Amino acid sequence: MLQFISSGLPKVAVPSTIHCDHLIEAEVGGDKDLAKAKDINKEVYNFLSTAGAKYGVGFWQPGSGIIHQIVLENYAFPGILLIGTDSHTPNGGGLGGLCIGVGGADAVDVMANIPWELKCPQVIGVHLTGKLKDWTSPKDVILKVADILTVKGGTGAIVEYYGPGVDSISCTGMGTICNMGAEIGATTSVFPYGHSMRNYLKATNREGIANLADEYKDVLLSADSGCEYDRIIEINLDELEPHVNGPFTPDLAHPISLLGKRAKENGWPVELSVGLIGSCTNSSYEDMSRAASLARQALKHGLKAKSKFTITPGSEQIRATIERDGQAAVLREIGGIVLANACGPCIGQWNRTDMKKGQKNTIVTSYNRNFTGRNDGNPETHAFVTSPELVTAMVFGGSLDFNPVTDELEGANGEKFKFECPTGDELPSRGFDPGQDTYQAPPSDASGVSVDVSPTSNRLQLLTPFNKWDGKDLDDLVVLLKVKGKCTTDHISPAGPWLKYRGHLDNISNNFMIGATNSENGEMNSVASVLTGEYGPVPATAREYKANNLPWVVIGEENYGEGSSREHAALEPRHLGGKAIIVKSFARIHETNLKKQGILPLTFVNPSDYDKISPADKISLKGLNELAPGKHVRCEIKHKDGSIETIKLAQTMNEQQIQWFKAGSALNRMAEMKQ
Repeated sequence: MLQFISSGLPKVAVPSTIHCDHLIEAEVGGDKDLAKAKDINKEVYNFLSTAGAKYGVGFWQPGSGIIHQIVLENYAFPGILLIGTDSHTPNGGGLGGLCIGVGGADAVDVMANIPWELKCPQVIGVHLTGKLKDWTSPKDVILKVADILTVKGGTGAIVEYYGPGVDSISCTGMGTICNMGAEIGATTSVFPYGHSMRNYLKATNREGIANLADEYKDVLLSADSGCEYDRIIEINLDELEPHVNGPFTPDLAHPISLLGKRAKENGWPVELSVGLIGSCTNSSYEDMSRAASLARQALKHGLKAKSKFTITPGSEQIRATIERDGQAAVLREIGGIVLANACGPCIGQWNRTDMKKGQKNTIVTSYNRNFTGRNDGNPETHAFVTSPELVTAMVFGGSLDFNPVTDELEGANGEKFKFECPTGDELPSRGFDPGQDTYQAPPSDASGVSVDVSPTSNRLQLLTPFNKWDGKDLDDLVVLLKVKGKCTTDHISPAGPWLKYRGHLDNISNNFMIGATNSENGEMNSVASVLTGEYGPVPATAREYKANNLPWVVIGEENYGEGSSREHAALEPRHLGGKAIIVKSFARIHETNLKKQGILPLTFVNPSDYDKISPADKISLKGLNELAPGKHVRCEIKHKDGSIETIKLAQTMNEQQIQWFKAGSALNRMAEMKQ
């Protein structure tokens, strides 16, 4: 919204909504946590409310729920093209739409009615045969796909599911699968229109859309006969075993039958400290019902959860409906805490008090991501992702070597019992309870609405344009950091407590790269200054370079910037004086975000050239005046001994994106074109 305001446009040109799901910290429970968030974040919520009203954008107030659940309930439909400023926007593929995660600058383009572009993706077909049954859930489909494709195997591709197995998956289950397609780097994922989508549209008061979709089902909303995919993956649902993926990466897959054995072999903590269900990936009525069916079985045998247990409803509608129908009460009865309708621990908004930072422990969640430190800020928390029903069952066993499919538990009376397979209705038989009305529609006349940002605020800061490129080559750039290993947007710009500064670029820039590992010393947030030789935090060192007019680069490895669409991971390096990011490969959204902010995203033509650069080297990028689509950039590496090596770097900018670089940013270019 700050970027849209800086564009100078009076109103958005397409239907747009604001969702504020990231700022409610999980601590004691839904109502109290929400009240505390409303108080602490009053300034930010007021800004979003007034900015929405002023510029014609609908505002879902705090406590409404998570953007992706709200989109599924209200906005997604078969055949829609929708963008959202969160990487899990593909959740809407569960309703047969192409819903794509982008950065904020892309959203500004769309809100301004500028054509939105995307490099034409490949299409990966996932052919599903058999039927989901017993313990196997929709989550297991995407956990298996992640195992096959890895965290970067879907990059530059849309994943399309098809085949007879599709008919056994609920609409919200398809949403789960599409949602977590972000974890394989996919542009988006989509299912063909079918009966479960029709039922969901009807249940969410959109039967008219369902009727229209019925007309076009075979023409537009399913795969053409004889179509060809760039790659086909075969999954037989009859043979698919429940999976648990992790720790530290969502593509390290374990069938539940092997999890305990592998945990012991790898030295992962076997004891389960907390189980967490819900999130944008898995908080449907069906998810909560299947989890509650297991809780009821345990209660019959006098058992309560051995591990701590939390439940995050995905929306106010889900919360109200599971309160009315009893699932929430049953989950509380076994010891669960129902959290606010928000992202909560999934995004790191978790005031965790049961474990000290640095203490090794294991959690199992029904979330989508499990990168190091993501949920609780503790790099020693081993996080695993799985289905809500497996999480619920496992909190009674209390350990990773409890397999609820085969193992027995001992009831309060000493008798052994085994869980029966989880069951649950796909949709509520009495219809959804909408709960509280938390939507603020933009007024027809906003002339009296003012949007104020205090110059002394530490939460909000109006954006100032970045400097234009001066037309010269970038010579003698210092290496701020050479990153070793995985570097997600959570490493580049961590979430959790930092999210409160999302509206203040200078303040949030103090988290830049604090989670990335320095190749030089194997430490996080510790780099040597070329000015003093002293080791210090990455953000402080970047600020020191900026103050001394020393532009810099970051060097990285594969799939750099995977994970969240967090635009701050591109805004912060630009703000702190960065000129280029040079890596082996990029994740799609982050590469685009860097281009939008006027930073050069470059990749090694020869990936082994990563090894030629040391943190003490200086980097020069030559021939930038001749920058053209597909043309390599000449890079000179000046070593400490004065010797120079020359390597080639690739870039994927088209003509328009090159203009963004020359103008200093996409927003600058937009302003130039208005003149």
